[in-house]
Amino acid sequence: MFLLLESQSANWRIDGMKKLLLLCMFLCPHHALAGQAPMVFGEGGQVKMLYDQRQRPQAVYLKDKVHIVYNGGGKPGGVARKTDTTPIAVTYEPHTRTFSTPITLGEGSNDHHDGPVVWAGMDERLHVFYGWHNALGKHLICSEPGSIGTSRDDWSAAPAPAPMMSYPWTHRIYDNRQLVVYRTGGHYSSWTYRISGDDGRTWDGPNNDVIDLDIKGGMDTDWSIYAAKAVSSDGNFLHLGFIAYDDYKRPRSEEEKASGKLDPRREYNPRYKETIFLKYNLYYVRINLRTHELTNGQGEVLQTPIDIALANSKCMIWDTEWRGTGIVPSMVIDENNQAAFLHNISEPDSAHAFGYHYVRLVNGVWEHTRITDSTHKWNGGYLSRAADGTLHAYVITGKDRLDSEADMDRYGGGDVEEWISTDQGFTWKRVRDLTPDRPQFPGWKFNNVQPVKRPDGSMVKGMLLFYGWNDSEAAQARAFLLHEDGNK
Repeated sequence: MFLLLESQSANWRIDGMKKLLLLCMFLCPHHALAGQAPMVFGEGGQVKMLYDQRQRPQAVYLKDKVHIVYNGGGKPGGVARKTDTTPIAVTYEPHTRTFSTPITLGEGSNDHHDGPVVWAGMDERLHVFYGWHNALGKHLICSEPGSIGTSRDDWSAAPAPAPMMSYPWTHRIYDNRQLVVYRTGGHYSSWTYRISGDDGRTWDGPNNDVIDLDIKGGMDTDWSIYAAKAVSSDGNFLHLGFIAYDDYKRPRSEEEKASGKLDPRREYNPRYKETIFLKYNLYYVRINLRTHELTNGQGEVLQTPIDIALANSKCMIWDTEWRGTGIVPSMVIDENNQAAFLHNISEPDSAHAFGYHYVRLVNGVWEHTRITDSTHKWNGGYLSRAADGTLHAYVITGKDRLDSEADMDRYGGGDVEEWISTDQGFTWKRVRDLTPDRPQFPGWKFNNVQPVKRPDGSMVKGMLLFYGWNDSEAAQARAFLLHEDGNK
């Protein structure tokens, strides 16, 4: 910022007050240049007002505007997990830094999984998925290209990719087709994908599901996954990074059925010597979207669907040895079609302290480097790679662990920071505090940093989304957009 100021005309002078302001911004990095502070654009949100890596994207940069969807409109002061929130769309005009009037797209729900995702077809009409959690949700298309319209009447129903989906994640791929990746039903269900070549009118996919850890059944296979997704720059490959957990919620013996109680030993963690609910290890596979062939990190072709035994023997890239997490990692794909991850995981000696790690392949071995602290197992981060190879990790951190089980806090939260690495991830340094102005938002927590992307999936430089809250019991979260001047 100082180089920019110095490059101005020599006739331009900085008076004493401007010098003082400049010094303040230097000493207090959470303050941004005028016009660069994160802006509020949504109100009345509950848990995951803007979702984590499993359910994206929630913003599309199209025809010089940003179209955003979020879960909001909850009753003021309502209890977070009992207040209905609705899928809402809003448009941001970067040149004037203004937001349109929000539009409610559907009915209310107190299930935060029902939140919306948005994408743009080749005809530049916007599509929205919402209400997809173990159920048949909605697929809507706006009638006006490059616009959210003026009301729900401007949106019409479109064919569903599947009769049931959870965690829809969508991306444009080869030949301008649209991909949606999802879980096929409830916790024990498989994961698969569908592809449309006609802007969502029809959908097709592989003959076999991709991952189903529990497919063989039995006493010890109540295993499920959460998956992070990314697409190669040429649109030919889908990358999946997933974590596994013993999703032990149904009785597996006559004794358990009779007593109505599950065996507590199933959730016992031998590293920490306590019963705790965490998700373990890190797995990686790559799928050729043209042929549906699945390979592991070594390029070995594997039979689908992947079950727990095959995942452990052929797909695991980090045996975490009972260290665990709540949330899937952020994934980035480089120019060589190689995946790397930003992973939030528990510390070696504590099940209640967490840290962010950079995970990548080095000389044929998957290595992990610790970046900084995380305040909670559900803190969502975002990893990106610049054209010059610089890695940017946007993380949720802070001085204190978040131990509250209040509705809004139980899925994480903290301050927003940017860390970078210029040596391929071996060392990291903190460069910015992106937390919204603390005098204006005292005691607030924030989570789920995510980028704004174009219809082809490329990142818009200088724009980030996240949400935050102060009241840990009420549906009063707000959504924020960071738009840095000179970037779009």
